[in-house]
Formats: sequence, C-alpha cells, structure tokens
Amino acid sequence: MQTEKHLTGTLILSVFTAVLGFFQYGYSLGVINAPQKVIEAHYGRVLGIVPPDRQATNASGEDGTEGTLPPPTEPAPSPHILTMYWSLSVSVFAIGGMVSSFTVGWIGDRLGRVKAMLVVNILSIAGNLLMGLAKFGPSHILIISGRAVTGLYCGLSSGLVPMYVSEVSPTALRGALGTLHQLAIVTGILFSQVLGLDFLLGNDEMWPLLLGLSGVAALLQFFLLLLCPESPRYLYIKLGKVEEAKKNLKRLRGNYDPMKEIEEMEKEKQEAASEKKVSIRQLFTSSKYRQAVIVALMVQISQQFSGINAIFYYSTNIFERAEVDQPVYATIGVGVVNTVFTVISVFLVEKAGRRSLFLAGLMGMLVSAVAMTVGLVLLSQFAWMSYVSMVAIFLFVIFFEVGPGPIPWFIVAELFSQGPRPAAIAVAGFCNWACNFIVGMCFQYIADLCGPYVFAVFAGLLLLFILFAYYKVPETKGKSFEEIAAVFRRKKLSAKGMTELQDLRRSEEA
Repeated sequence: MQTEKHLTGTLILSVFTAVLGFFQYGYSLGVINAPQKVIEAHYGRVLGIVPPDRQATNASGEDGTEGTLPPPTEPAPSPHILTMYWSLSVSVFAIGGMVSSFTVGWIGDRLGRVKAMLVVNILSIAGNLLMGLAKFGPSHILIISGRAVTGLYCGLSSGLVPMYVSEVSPTALRGALGTLHQLAIVTGILFSQVLGLDFLLGNDEMWPLLLGLSGVAALLQFFLLLLCPESPRYLYIKLGKVEEAKKNLKRLRGNYDPMKEIEEMEKEKQEAASEKKVSIRQLFTSSKYRQAVIVALMVQISQQFSGINAIFYYSTNIFERAEVDQPVYATIGVGVVNTVFTVISVFLVEKAGRRSLFLAGLMGMLVSAVAMTVGLVLLSQFAWMSYVSMVAIFLFVIFFEVGPGPIPWFIVAELFSQGPRPAAIAVAGFCNWACNFIVGMCFQYIADLCGPYVFAVFAGLLLLFILFAYYKVPETKGKSFEEIAAVFRRKKLSAKGMTELQDLRRSEEA
C-alpha cells in the first residue's frame, strides 16, 4: 500500500512528460521503415537514378514516371549511390545521438533536468521542420540533415530522461517506471508504422509530413515540462537547496514523510563530495568504477547488437525476403506485439528482477535468431518456412521487450551514485548510439553479403552476451544506490581474494 501512496498525479505527469522524449526516439526509429520504397523512388528522381527494381517500368513509362530518366547522353549515377544515401538517411540519426550523448552530464548539471529537457526540444522541432519541408529542396540533403538534428535531440533526451525518471521515482517503483522509457519507444515505433501505411501518410504526397510529425510530441513535451517539478535529488545534492528538495519530494510523493529519502540523499551527497567530480576519464581509470562501467557498456552493446534495430529499421524488407504477403502489415504486427509485451514487462521487472529478465530475454532472442535463420535458409525448399521466419521475428521482438529492451536504459542510472552518474550515462549513451549507427549503416550491406544467414551473426553475438550477463550483471531490484555499489565492492574483493589465493598456490608449488 505504501507504493500506491507514492504513485501521485504529479509523479505520473512528470514521468509521462519525460518519456515523451523516448516516444520521439521510437518514432524516429520506425518512421523510416514503411515508406522506404516511396522515399527511395523520390531520391532516384532527384538524383537522376532509377532504383533497380523500377528500371523496366520507368524506361517504358508505364508507371507514369516517363521523363524521370536522365538524358541518354548523360551517364546515370550508379544505383549504389542510392543505397548509400538511403543507408545514411537511416543511420545519420544515430550519429547525431553519438555526438550529443557526451554533453548529457554537462547540460543536465548546468541547467537542471527539467530545464535541460525544455531547451533540447528546440533541436527536435528544428529537425522535424527540415524533414517536413523535404520536398521544397534537395530531399536527400534535407532528410539527412533533419534526421541528424533529430538525433542530436534524441541523444540528449535518452540520457536526460532516465536520469530524471530514476531520480524522481521511489525505490519501490524505480524499475516499473524505468521500463516506461521502452514503452514510449515502442509506442512511437507503432505510431510511425501505422501512419506510414500507404493510404494514410506513407505515400508519395504525404511522406514529408510523416517524417516531421514527431515535432507535435516535442511541442506537447515542451509545454508539459513547465508543470513538472525539478528532481529533488538534483536540488539537494547538486545545488544544496534542502527546503526546495523537500517541497518537490512532497509534490511527487504526496502526504508522506520524506525524511528516509532525504537521509539517502544526504549519504549520496557526502559520497559525491568525497569523490569530488567524476569525469569520463576518471570513470575508466579508477578501479572503483571499472566493473560497473564494463557492465553499463555491455548491456548497451547487447541491446543494439542483439539485432533488434535490424528488425526495426528493415523489418518490411526482411518480411519481403521471407515472401510474406502484405509485409507492411506484418511490420505493424511486430509493432503491436512490441507494445503489448513492453506493457507486460512493466509488471514483470519488479517481480522477477532485472538480471533474470535480461538473461531470459537474451536466451529467447538467441533461439528466435536461430529459428529465423533456418526459416530463411530453407524457404526455397519449403514455402511454409515463411511462417517460421515470421513467427521467429515476432518471438524475437517479444523476448527483446522482456528484458534487453527496457533494462539497459535505466540500469545504468541504478549502477552509479550521484557523483559518477552523469559521466556514466554519457558514456553508456554514446556506446548505445555508436552501436545503433553501426547496425543502421551496415545491416543492409551485411544482409546482401550473408543472405539468409544474416541472423546467424546476431545469434553468435547473443551467445556471448548471455555468458557475460550470467557472470557479470548484478541484480539491482529494490536496492539503493549504496547497496548496488556495495555489490561491486564485494565482487572486486572476491576477485582480489581469488587472485591472491592463486598466487599463494603458485608460490607453494614453486
């Protein structure tokens, strides 16, 4: 009953408003998927390139695009240029995220969590305007620029939002509210997939509006943030505003005694003061943080290199390769399953714990990746293997949302206390975005190279991530930041003791 009292209207509003940043992130991930062929065709007309699958019809003029070919005297640019521009349109979003993720700690500490989220919305609005106006200029340049600027916003937001949500959430609800980041992402993806249907916005007339529509969410977030209280932890620990922190804590928790949380903040403040300011360099050079940093980076790598963004970016294309009828609708089905199981994970994460769900999700994804590979390889021999591939994709997404999807976003904020947290979130965010970019830029080429065996690559990586998670990822469920830090200290001492014991045995044998 105590946790129910903590779930106040102000807390719900604050978390909902913050995770609108992740809704925009999800929308940007998924929006480029459904209208791929329409936008590629437009690129082809602008660049004087005809996509390979349209050469015959365009040359005869049967599809109504007669005259779009370059004059016979001018050699047409290589169709590979089109693949390059499209891959860049998909992946440049992640470059923006990589660049801005390193400034998360600085802007979050300089402006405060709420003001920082307010300011960075300007980037989202600007990026969406560039994409919305794509038809009024060189479309490929405007889209690539718009997605880069939107990526800058999402890189900042994907660091600021978990920081804010983890700091305003009571310990008992921190995991459940933390999974709402992922729910916002998958909801954004689903919205973009539905709106990307041909009869809605995914057609030759309306696709610029489709790409720029998440600017509406940015405006909504901007105005709602004006109603949200600043993080009490930030006010107490960073600014020393004790009374204001208590006031905001009461707004967020309702009618309850805030002293227990204030005492926890005081411990964090003392620890942060003794640690001084932790830079990114210190994060890697200090043995005190090394194990936590390795875990933080590996959970981000496992999220991105699991293969999930290959599904989000290219699922329509994958379903086409599997010869599924109406691949766009199958992609929307993936979005629906994605959303439903993210909601389920909200309830699971505080019952089953972070580590067990993370491991279960990775194992399920491994089995699904193997099944997907088998389905694609045997498709030429057995037509029904298309259903195996489709079911495997759905299961892949379900297991992702059980753990590897939501947990990396908030576990980093749980692994570090106030002192090193901003630097840790910046590094983890950069790692996540870098891996996102690599997958977005390279998957199309790897898929062309490996053919039906492309998900066997991800299966191998998933096996490595399972082994790492089993041996290295700690359970953070229900633990304070102090207790989590103590887990790493015990592991460090245990490892040191084992090393000393081995050295002693060697000296005795000698």
